[in-house]
Amino acid sequence: MKLLRVGQKGKEKPAALDKDGKIRDISSHVEDLNPHHLNFETISKLQGADLSTLPEISSSERIGSCITKPGKFIAIGLNFSDHAAETGAEAPSEPIVFMKATSCINGPNDDIEIVSGSKKLDWEVELGIIIGKETKHISENESEKHILGYCLVNDISEREWQLEKMGQWVKGKSHDTYGPIGPYLVTKDEISDINNLNMSLDVNGKKMQRGNTNTMIFNANFIVSYLSKYMSLQPGDIITTGTPPGVGMGMKPQQFLKAGDTMKLSIENLGEQNSKVVAL
Repeated sequence: MKLLRVGQKGKEKPAALDKDGKIRDISSHVEDLNPHHLNFETISKLQGADLSTLPEISSSERIGSCITKPGKFIAIGLNFSDHAAETGAEAPSEPIVFMKATSCINGPNDDIEIVSGSKKLDWEVELGIIIGKETKHISENESEKHILGYCLVNDISEREWQLEKMGQWVKGKSHDTYGPIGPYLVTKDEISDINNLNMSLDVNGKKMQRGNTNTMIFNANFIVSYLSKYMSLQPGDIITTGTPPGVGMGMKPQQFLKAGDTMKLSIENLGEQNSKVVAL
């Protein structure tokens, strides 16, 4: 299934795409795509519903973040071998783990804020994992049973705040709007091979990132297992898994976003985002 949330910010309705690609209101079956409902029981119930009988929502409506109110927004750094190479860093021997504030979550086509004094705002197309059941101390082979689905993420990063200020990366990753997710939560059955998905990101119509999940150093199942040994994962938690080469920080000379810039990004089978950078 492809699940989404549609409507004005703060008033989104849960929805799903039917077999003809029409957006259907599923609020009669589920209150919202939040941690209480992001589980395998909900997905099974929705898969058994006749979506064609549900109210259709206009495709012109705003699309919000594909999930809401996750308990955790976890991120993995330097997880693509070709991205690590472009930054001049050694490929990590274990996942580099950091957090993004959940308040940074944004709709896939909503504006990205750039604040006064921000000089190094960067882009990162990434694969997101959505957890569907409580996960604690599991093996890599068990991970598949805990992953509800996947989504497209843009891990917006202010590199000065991330790398040149004292402290952890979280400061450069967590400003409001720095976490666009969606348009869809795509259930596992819709993805034939999560380890072979094409990824792309353009800025102002110019190709920047081109990659594939097959160059991830640590794959989705390993990441879920690894994290479960250090913290429990709960339904609705989101994990964003790193980015391929082509970020602004890795260019020579470096290139960063400014007000008025536009981004278009996609991952095969997960949909597309289109956003604009606006001065706050």
